[in-house]
Parts: sequence; C-alpha cells; structure tokens
Amino acid sequence: MARHRGASDATHKGRYPPSVEPPVHHSASRRSPEGLEGPAGAGPDPVRYIGDPVEKVIASFDSRIIRLYSRGRFTILREVFLEEIGQYLPRTGRVLDLGCGFGFFSLYFAAREPGREMFGIDLNARRIADANTAALRMGLENAHYEVRDAAEWDSEETFDAAYILDLLHHLPEREVAPFLGRLRARLRPGGTLIVKEVEDRPRWKMWFTLLLDRLMVGWREPIHYWPPAEMIALLEGLGFDVKKHSMRDWLPYPHVLYVCRLQEPAGESPGP
Repeated sequence: MARHRGASDATHKGRYPPSVEPPVHHSASRRSPEGLEGPAGAGPDPVRYIGDPVEKVIASFDSRIIRLYSRGRFTILREVFLEEIGQYLPRTGRVLDLGCGFGFFSLYFAAREPGREMFGIDLNARRIADANTAALRMGLENAHYEVRDAAEWDSEETFDAAYILDLLHHLPEREVAPFLGRLRARLRPGGTLIVKEVEDRPRWKMWFTLLLDRLMVGWREPIHYWPPAEMIALLEGLGFDVKKHSMRDWLPYPHVLYVCRLQEPAGESPGP
C-alpha cells in the first residue's frame, strides 16, 4: 500500500531532501500539548481506559479525518496481522518504527507491551506532533517520536528490533540496499528486522495495489514491488537469516512479511 519515504502511514509526496529542518525530538513522557493534562496532571485522560488497543489508538486523535484514516489503516493491516508482526518483536527492549507517520502501529505495539520502548521517525512534523499527543493521551511513556527522514536515516543508537511497513517499494531500487545496510548496522546482535511489503503474486492483487499506489503518489514516483526471491537475496546478503511468508486474507492486497534475524555482531560485515 502507498507509503512515502518519511511516513509509513501517509501518502507519498515525492523525494525529500536529506533534511528539510533540523531533527526535533519529542518524548511523550515530557510533552504536554495545550489543552491536555501532562503526566503529572491532576486528572487522567479517559482515553487511557479504553480496553481495545486499536480503539484506544483511534480515539487518541482529535481530528475526525485522522480517526477515519487510522480506522482504514487498521482495516487494511488488521489486528490479526499486527499480532502476526508483534509476535516477532521483543516484549522488552528498543524497537524502531521507520517511517511511522501518525504512529498508529507503534502506539498499538507500545500499548500491547509496556516493556517495549518504541521509537518512531517521520519527516512530517505535524504527524510527529500528533503521534506524541496521542501517546500522551494514552498514558504511554514508552512511545517516542522524532522528526527525521526515514529514507536518509542513520544513527549512533542501537535497537533490539526494527520494522518497516510498506516503505521499501517507494524507494528507488538503488537506494534500498544502502538503506537496509545502515539499518543492519544499528541492530544489536541477535536483533530482528521485520519488513512488510507488497508481493508480486497473485498478479491481480499486485495490479490492484499498484493502481491504488499510483492514484495516491502519481505516475512519476518510483514504485517497485520486489519479487520475494530478490528481496530475500538482498537481505541474506546483508547477513540476515530470512523467513518469508505471505499474509493471506480476503482483502485484495498481496501482503508479504519478511522476518529477518541478525546473527553476526552489529556493525561487522558478514563472512563470505
């Protein structure tokens, strides 16, 4: 489905420069947007007490449009799929969401496991502000969001796991290997990378998804649905052990999941 280089749950607006503004970091545990009680406020926000984590995430946004959009995203990548992804994420540790958009899914994973420290990055400052506000309303101190370009991302920090949801097929093909290489270098030994992408089979689902992507991003932007054999070869060449499985359901989207385990020490090149 359509994602852009800086937001995995937003439409693609074209290729971004490496940085349009200095990175800004906000932590949900420190930020108190106008009109909301902060963590030390006198009264709890009622959003925190909604039982269903999906409904909790949706209710944490003020904008009706964003709430409708989030419900659509949770319809396409339904909770059964999120649980399928979540089972491969550590219950404790640092988890990176590259191209987080409004933070729908990282908020969900943070709510499911309080021991997970979720970090989301996105180029769109408005979406990052909304994600931080949502985390505060949900009472999450383990969800943090920062303004950065996911496609140009690099960091000195390390992570126990990372995931990329529907982002790679919007990058120029030549940029995918360097991007994944930078990410691999920041994973700790034994770390996990989850890649959710669009498969090129069955063909009718691929063409349907391509039409939707083109309607959202235009006809000039790069879209490349990697054949599974090519994606697996690329990931294995970077030192990952890769498990691939398709995510089948009645929706007309050819979801595919790559679960990648890093066995070599982070930062070292894989052996021959």
